[in-house]
Amino acid sequence: MGYKVAVVGATGNVGRELLTTLAERAFPADEVVALASERSAGKEVSFGEDKVLKVQDLASYDFAGTDIVLSSPGAKVSAEHSPRAAAAGAVVVDNTSKFRMDPDVPLVVPEVNPQAIAGYTKRNIIANPNCSTIQMVVALKPLHDLATIERVVVDTYQSTSGAGKDAMDELFNQTRGIFVNESVHRHKNIFTKQIAFNCIPHIDTFMDDGSTKEEWKMIVETRKIMGADIKLSATCVRVPTFIGHAEAVNMEFADPISVEEARAALRAAPGVSVVDHQVDEGYVTPAECPGEDPVFVSRIRKDPSVEYGLNMWVVADNLRKGAALNTVQIAEELIRSYMRKAA
Repeated sequence: MGYKVAVVGATGNVGRELLTTLAERAFPADEVVALASERSAGKEVSFGEDKVLKVQDLASYDFAGTDIVLSSPGAKVSAEHSPRAAAAGAVVVDNTSKFRMDPDVPLVVPEVNPQAIAGYTKRNIIANPNCSTIQMVVALKPLHDLATIERVVVDTYQSTSGAGKDAMDELFNQTRGIFVNESVHRHKNIFTKQIAFNCIPHIDTFMDDGSTKEEWKMIVETRKIMGADIKLSATCVRVPTFIGHAEAVNMEFADPISVEEARAALRAAPGVSVVDHQVDEGYVTPAECPGEDPVFVSRIRKDPSVEYGLNMWVVADNLRKGAALNTVQIAEELIRSYMRKAA
């Protein structure tokens, strides 16, 4: 007996990737429903290689009888409809920022803290972390278990897809315009400055201390997921790529750890692929990760400025592991351990 699954935000980048991932992983669903805003109702979205789903209006949809909701419509929409779905008896895996720091909502990366899923019963909601946080903690967890991380400094290089389809269009249109000698336009003002052939050290809004909300998210989410008071400093940068986030991660440990020990621990860790050869092309870049499930780790090396320090380069597809795949993995663990249906 399978599950009834609803995908909220089905016409967006992440929503489409959710449908693809559900089909690829043969999630045990008897029925999958695609939901989006009223203006998208009636459109068709692909589900697997040979199925097409007609999008239904989220606002008027009755969640009664739905087992699991995979939700990625934006925080404001989620604030209204995720609790509504939960009240109807569905378990919601929410991919927005709305519920991540709610103490009654577990924040989960299955390779790191699957046991936290058990807390879903408080509100029938499980939060999916920020994309940049997910890939980093997957790589941090095996090293923290080995030698206890005390401090992390991370610089991110985040693709435009992290800001949605309009952001990707902005990069495409600006790049095309430059090649045909047009003046650069910020067509929908997605970014605060030109994104084509540029880097913008500004993701989300500024906070009172001068950091951005994206940087704050990485700090507080990492502590909640890891269950440790790790000191963390982040600088988040938008770069002119379409898919794939990269991170330069510097770690300071409480205990001795060698490069060889770190490499072995990462190779044995679930969800990690180590591609670390000290030669040309012996590392992974964002251009190579779209469509791939793992978090790729390269450039593992000592930090000579501290007693127990390492550096590494971490790359992942932000639409898959950073959003859709992690969401589906949570749902898989949910049904495996907590809400298995009778055959």
